[in-house]
Amino acid sequence: MYYAGIIGCGKIAELRHAPEYIECEKANIVGFYDINIEKAKRLAHMFGGKAYYSLEELLADDRINIVSICNANTAHARDTILALKAGKHVLVEKPMATSYEDCENMVSCAKENGKRLLLGHNQLFASAHVKARKLIKDGAIGRPLVFRTVFGHPGPECWTGNPNSWFISKERAFFGVLGDLGIHKIDLMHYLLDDVAVSVSANTSTLDKRNPKGELVDVEDNASCLIEMSSGVQGIVQVSWTFNAGEENSTRIYGTEGVMRLYDDPKYSLIIEEKGGAVIKMQLDSLTSNEEQNTGGRTSTGIIDEFVSAITEDRPSRADGKQALKAMRVVFAAIESVETGRRINI
Repeated sequence: MYYAGIIGCGKIAELRHAPEYIECEKANIVGFYDINIEKAKRLAHMFGGKAYYSLEELLADDRINIVSICNANTAHARDTILALKAGKHVLVEKPMATSYEDCENMVSCAKENGKRLLLGHNQLFASAHVKARKLIKDGAIGRPLVFRTVFGHPGPECWTGNPNSWFISKERAFFGVLGDLGIHKIDLMHYLLDDVAVSVSANTSTLDKRNPKGELVDVEDNASCLIEMSSGVQGIVQVSWTFNAGEENSTRIYGTEGVMRLYDDPKYSLIIEEKGGAVIKMQLDSLTSNEEQNTGGRTSTGIIDEFVSAITEDRPSRADGKQALKAMRVVFAAIESVETGRRINI
């Protein structure tokens, strides 16, 4: 049995991590820590367990053997390394950290301490994405050539309920939408195509996201990345916090023999349109939206079950830190591209 401590008690802890630990047969929640003790007490009351007054107190509790890190981006590396050194397996929310060096140090620390490090890249476990990877490998659309993947919603204030959350503060978040949503899609394309990006040209902007004072926030609310994979496949990753009419989370992959559509149809989660005119439609599942989670709908994304199972079975995971490191390298290259105005080889 695994006993979890949750560090950071915002919405992602409340709506995803804690409920998924409750649902996991092999895990129990021991307690919560947040820099705001009232938040920790609130979740302890909701889900059971203890509210810790310091991070050190939580990490010193020998009952806890797994940890979820759900706090601000700038604290991810520090708290992950402290937890790993304290003998805990760690599941850290995305983005992994705010520098590539920190990301590397997190992976190295996990190896040195014999503990697992996984990332909260839950899209890797969506049923249509898992099926799509196999179909692509089996040649369902021929040789992949081009992709387009999109992830957008009205912004973090709609998820957190807080119009002035740390998500829109460069000091605490470092990234805007590129680190929040872009990392999901970059890692997803690595997974679907069983490939890795080798170059990126990116553009970011702050078009409409404002703080409660009406000022534009100091992180990007839109980002576009033109990516080339090692196989030569080219594609576009488009992410936004200004899809104000609703959420979109879709992918299209164009191959020599057809096109694969993922989560872009209200009824079918996977559609293949073959070059000869045949259309194959599959209803496998739907991606959990922010609205569903905020209104008490689906909670399970599979990431907690995967975290626990990967430890129990001592097997690699598609959400391992080493895999996430490859996607974070693309994110940092995209930032360099924006800053220099050049295409960056990775």
